[in-house]
Amino acid sequence: MKNFLLIGAAGYIAPRHMNAIKETGNVLVAALDKNDSVGIIDSYFPEADFFTEFERFDRHVDLLKRKGTKIDYVSIASPNYLHDSHIRFALRHGSHAICEKPLVLNPHNIDALKLVEQETGNQIFNILQLRLHPSIIKLREQVQADLKNNPSKVFDVDLTYLTSRGHWYFTSWKGDDTKSGGIATNIGVHFYDMLGWIFGDIKQNIPHLKKQDASAGYLEFAHARVRWFLSVNYEHLPTQVKEKGQRTYRSITVDGNEIEFSGGFTDLHTASYEHILAGKGYGLDEARKSIEIVSAIRKKDVAPNLGERHPFLAKVK
Repeated sequence: MKNFLLIGAAGYIAPRHMNAIKETGNVLVAALDKNDSVGIIDSYFPEADFFTEFERFDRHVDLLKRKGTKIDYVSIASPNYLHDSHIRFALRHGSHAICEKPLVLNPHNIDALKLVEQETGNQIFNILQLRLHPSIIKLREQVQADLKNNPSKVFDVDLTYLTSRGHWYFTSWKGDDTKSGGIATNIGVHFYDMLGWIFGDIKQNIPHLKKQDASAGYLEFAHARVRWFLSVNYEHLPTQVKEKGQRTYRSITVDGNEIEFSGGFTDLHTASYEHILAGKGYGLDEARKSIEIVSAIRKKDVAPNLGERHPFLAKVK
């Protein structure tokens, strides 16, 4: 049984981490969040200590160590811009870190964290859950089989992900590009990781749209031409989705064929924890490609007439 800490206990994704810790037979010792709406902890670890101030949390962890309680892992589900600092906290307290995506906001942060890993001897793991999704694994195997027969093949891919958010989103840290990295970073990073995992190294990265509520562009990998569109605006949803009363739409097509991956998302954090605890987790090197992609999207100027445009761009006014 391993002892865990959780930094970021009040957010949307935190219950998946709590469930994963419980399902893998481990224990949450203490949690931290500046917000105290964390009653969900009672469903998993009612005995866990909880703090709203980092300083008191830090002191508590130090006391635990002095009393002989080893903290094996620190799970990090805090706002994106704090991941780097919280990962450092974990490693310097003698723990491994399990961090939500995006691991960090910029590639140079990965270089710096490598040094902390070397100094402390502890490891950093990123939740790259799509790599464990059965449909995505099957797609990768199909692509690899096709490339074995035709090593120069380039696939045509459309990535469309719309997840409607209310006004709260833009008031929260997620709506602040300096804290979240913007939509392409906040909700797109694990899709870019998945694409790079399947289709190889990035060759071209062209942003077509960068707005607070939507982002789009063209990515070219070694073996794929990708048109992508991401949005949190309800009005961008297809009409048939709205008529069903749904607020989310996700689609990946490869050479015109739809990849069904709508189910199975809720169990992927537990699978990720099992993967990590078995010594197979995804570390800094695996996270780098997607961080390089999102960092470049933020830094590049919009070039709407270069590369292939996603058809949903016509929905944006």
